[in-house]
Amino acid sequence: MKNKIIVREVGLRDGLQIHPTVMPTADKLRWIRAEAAAGVGEIEVTSYVPPKLLPQFADAAQVTEAALQIPDLMVSALIPNLRGAQRGIELGVRKLNFVMSVSRTHNMKNVRRTPEESIEDFKAIAQLIAEQPADQRPLLGGGLSTALGCSYEGRVSVDDVVRLAVELVEAGAEEIVVADTVGYADPLQVRDVFTAVLREVGDVPVAAHFHDTRGTGLANVSAALDCGVTRFDASLAGLGGCPFAPGATGNIVMEDLCYMLDSMGYETGVDLDALVQIRQIVAASLPDIEMQGAIARAGLPTNYVSAAQRVQAA
Repeated sequence: MKNKIIVREVGLRDGLQIHPTVMPTADKLRWIRAEAAAGVGEIEVTSYVPPKLLPQFADAAQVTEAALQIPDLMVSALIPNLRGAQRGIELGVRKLNFVMSVSRTHNMKNVRRTPEESIEDFKAIAQLIAEQPADQRPLLGGGLSTALGCSYEGRVSVDDVVRLAVELVEAGAEEIVVADTVGYADPLQVRDVFTAVLREVGDVPVAAHFHDTRGTGLANVSAALDCGVTRFDASLAGLGGCPFAPGATGNIVMEDLCYMLDSMGYETGVDLDALVQIRQIVAASLPDIEMQGAIARAGLPTNYVSAAQRVQAA
């Protein structure tokens, strides 16, 4: 079997943030528990933002507290600023995923500050975490949105992506997430950007966050794998999109990602059949939400043998 791949579910945050219908808290928790049971080891369960901005996350405290009771689950949450970090620390979340944009225009629209100001905010967050007792410090990730293109500015400079990634690492990031927020990327561009970032950030792990807006999502995953990336964000049923990225549609489909990785011989630890069944929870709770997914539509190939089964039989 090839390298272990870490898949992170972001549908509960990225998938729900622009949907007009609020998913009930109980259904969110059913989704989280089911996906953890299916083998997904990290779930971004919410975002710590004011409810007046995103009412979908008004239950952030309840969701976080309940998710933290699930054994062995890395419970993470998105934060745009220091205030969000403070709330996450108070709730005891295990990982804070800070988000900023490489595109100046998108960063101003999304978090209302320049990229330089976001870096300063990140430094303050890292300092706040360092001041906590050692056993209460959450991990801190640095996310770079619009790293492969922007709906407002178009192509984004690779040099800018690398510079900001290095600044986040120097400030204390324990993971860098390079995001194709609007689904602009192609495999060649992915190789260029990830190769450049990986070369400069040392041992800090780099994760990929792809959207499938133009149908290149899984091809981009393959290109990132070639670069040595072993961490990927995805969303059950391909839910998602950015309210400040016109035309952006959902994330790559978690079920299709896990199938592709498994068929290629990578270990994900995810039960594909169990994962597909979780879609029923979302469909019942949000019947008006659009769901994507080739594996859910076509099923696994006849007599499919998983990577784990192939290893056992060898």
